Amino acid sequence: MGVTLLNVGFDNAVALERVVAVVSSEPSPIKRLREAAGRRQKLVDATNGRRTRTVIVTDSDHVVLSSLQPETGAERVTALVKAGPHPAPRRDRTGGAET
Repeated sequence: MGVTLLNVGFDNAVALERVVAVVSSEPSPIKRLREAAGRRQKLVDATNGRRTRTVIVTDSDHVVLSSLQPETGAERVTALVKAGPHPAPRRDRTGGAET
C-alpha cells in the first residue's frame, strides 16, 4: 500500500492521508496555532526561507508551513483526491518493474 504525497513546494511533501486542513497563514488563530506548534516542537518549516503563505495541519498535530498560495495547496489536495489511490507497480518474474 503506497502513500500519496502532497507537494508543498521546494521538493518537500506531506502525506496526503494525514492532512486535516490547508489554510491561509494570516488569521490570528492560525498564528497562535503556529506558535503553539513551535513550543510543542511540532512545527515543520517547508518554506526554504520564503514568506509563509499556507499552513497545513495534520492529524498528528504537526503544523507545516509552506510558501505556496493557499489556493494552490487546496487545488493540489483536490487533484490528488480526485485521482484516487495509485496502484502499486506490478513486478515481472525477475523482480524488476514491468514496463
